Amino acid sequence: MSNLDRVLATLRQRLGPGGVTEDPAIIAPRLREWRDRFHGRAPAWIRPASTDELAEVLGICHEAQVPVVPQGGNTGLCGGAIPDDSGRQLLLGLDRMNRVLEVDADGGSLTVEAGCVLARVQAAAREAGRLFALSLASEGSAQIGGCVSTNAGGTNVLRYGTAREQVLGLEVVLADGRVLDLLRSLRKDTAGYDLKQWFIGAEGTLGVISKVCARLHPLPGPLETAVVGLRDPATALALLGVLRDALGNALSAFELFPRQGLELVLDYRPAARDPLGRPQPWYVLLEAESPRVHAEDGVLSGVLAAAMERGLVADAALARSLGEARGFWALRDELSAAQKHAGPSIKHDIAVPLSAMGQFIEEATALAGRLIPGCRVLAFGHVGDGNVHFNVGCPPGLSPPVFLARWDEVAEAVHDLAIAHGGTPSAEHGIGQLKVGELARLRGGTELELMRGLKRMLDPRGILNPGKLFGA
Repeated sequence: MSNLDRVLATLRQRLGPGGVTEDPAIIAPRLREWRDRFHGRAPAWIRPASTDELAEVLGICHEAQVPVVPQGGNTGLCGGAIPDDSGRQLLLGLDRMNRVLEVDADGGSLTVEAGCVLARVQAAAREAGRLFALSLASEGSAQIGGCVSTNAGGTNVLRYGTAREQVLGLEVVLADGRVLDLLRSLRKDTAGYDLKQWFIGAEGTLGVISKVCARLHPLPGPLETAVVGLRDPATALALLGVLRDALGNALSAFELFPRQGLELVLDYRPAARDPLGRPQPWYVLLEAESPRVHAEDGVLSGVLAAAMERGLVADAALARSLGEARGFWALRDELSAAQKHAGPSIKHDIAVPLSAMGQFIEEATALAGRLIPGCRVLAFGHVGDGNVHFNVGCPPGLSPPVFLARWDEVAEAVHDLAIAHGGTPSAEHGIGQLKVGELARLRGGTELELMRGLKRMLDPRGILNPGKLFGA
């Protein structure tokens, strides 16, 4: 019996029915990432039902030096939750650890197990009259543990911040099975290092998050939602400044997308409708809290009318119902699926300072056109917080395999341009497998040395998510 077989036999005995799944048909969907760029193999999907069981799993695997790959809802986009193709890495899922443990509405906190799906966390907060602010297009399947371990962003970062800003405390199981209890709801605590920060954004390479204590906010007032048409990204940023001056923290979302992206969604989703009377080169979907019940009585229409007089806005449509607002959001949320349907693309998750955003999009578009003539650029995203998903689509007539073979070349050039503008090649999607080489190339020296040192200290046998962030 091999070492791996002995570990699996022990885990079957310790975890009981449902704790170890070895059916290839059940495991198969979890071995491919959403973009279909990364595929792996795994002999089993390990599913502990409690922190104690998770600690036992990691202790057994640590002792036997069997690697594990933690995976939440498998909604990541950089291959960070996909095992390699050796067939020797165990897939670790926390879907059975999905309880809402406590909701403290007065104290403004909520404690859940890491396998809780994001939409369920949001619902538990709403039932208590509070808001859990993290919101993603994949919130119906993404798990909160995975969101925290990748420091997920989403559509509310402009007002509430990333996952890091939502976390008050964590419980983490270390590689050797020790449980690190940092599950506190305190807003102030200066007793030494803030160790929970080590695990937020670490992509499961330093420990496995088992519980999350998250910050809750008051429920926002009625929301006004609008789609605005404008000339270019630079104009969008000028509009953002006007909106911030007028609305302050009431502005919660500011999402940019081009006409080409809208047309992809209109083609992909027959029920979708063009929100404005005439096509515009660029669009912004924005959302703001209104002090009044009806959108027409709110503040947004007045601000947009003033912006239109200044020439910043060519046209605008305010949602007159919840259904219309949801329709506007669907135009933005389905951009990725529509682009995937339209063909392959080389994708980038960039952040640059807001002052550089317009110039970056212009220069990166020209750069992509020089590298791959005829390519179709789709630049969209949460530009209100400096994040743009800069995607380069395959030109008509070019073989997809030939096009995708240029991925590293194009990515390196786009990333270098982002760095030149004071930005980063990884705004919210993480490093995973996709950007291992870029992390080493762009974040070398002392910074990378300290990251590697922390990894060696917490996971000396290298069993936690091997091959991610730092490579083999």
